[in-house]
Amino acid sequence: MDAEELTELQEYRREKDEFFRTDPMSPVMPGERQSFTGLAYYEPDETLCFDVVPEPFEEIESIVLQTSDADTRTYDRWAHLAFEVDGQGVGLTVYRDPESGGLFLPFQDATSGHETYPAGRYLELPVLEDGRIRLDFNYAYHPFCAYNANYSCPMPPIENKLDVPIRAGERNPE
Repeated sequence: MDAEELTELQEYRREKDEFFRTDPMSPVMPGERQSFTGLAYYEPDETLCFDVVPEPFEEIESIVLQTSDADTRTYDRWAHLAFEVDGQGVGLTVYRDPESGGLFLPFQDATSGHETYPAGRYLELPVLEDGRIRLDFNYAYHPFCAYNANYSCPMPPIENKLDVPIRAGERNPE
């Protein structure tokens, strides 16, 4: 991670903390915002940032994900991403929001329920100019329902459960 990328990540985290502290749409309850000191993050880890060639599925199928409040959300099952973490080959499925077209990656890993939110974390994935996907776990975040039960959050499907720890992005406070 070069200095520019580190600065971008730090600015992203500052802006997110400010949003949680001050914005009316923050998942932090209004009475708790004044005492909110910021989210907990792992130290940046350049080994958990990958530019991956997506392996699109031959047929795009709709998949229904359960949500934290027993509702459902529908996404398109779009592509598979294969990469290595600590020398172990792993893979995750990327979903596309049928309305916005944005790429969404809900996942669980070996930190889920211990160091991170039990239900998992999310990534929104940019497509690079050459068609690869930037999979930067330093931007992994807890869904809003981790902070406020009034939010409805899609739950990561079983195909997106990693046996390896992803110690990057948001984590539980110590």
